[in-house]
Amino acid sequence: QVPLVESGGGLVQAGGSLRLSCVASGRALSTDSMAWFRQAPGKEREFVAVFTRSSRTTIYADSVQGRFTISIDNAKSTLYLQMDRLKPEDTAVYYCAASLYGNPAYLREANTYNLWGQGTQVTVSS
Repeated sequence: QVPLVESGGGLVQAGGSLRLSCVASGRALSTDSMAWFRQAPGKEREFVAVFTRSSRTTIYADSVQGRFTISIDNAKSTLYLQMDRLKPEDTAVYYCAASLYGNPAYLREANTYNLWGQGTQVTVSS
């Protein structure tokens, strides 16, 4: 069973919205922090947002602050990323990730996370 499965990507015009979902199962259910990262062609994977269950706190990358909202529905074991006012530079493959840890000092780093989904493509046209 794949511990993290993303969905919700697609093609949208600039200024539009999309909502990504990530369903957690197995080992992912016992993690503390769940995050979204993204990777555009030819670029390194970058942090987007994280939700820490124990403290119920969120952290956002500066590039998405005020436009994206991360949330968790614990009853559905699902992490969401609501993306509004999308820009062409938001185009990337978006990955869901999970970590046992919640130390905010490390949550922007990809190597903090030991579980990853397969990714979902988001394309924003201008």
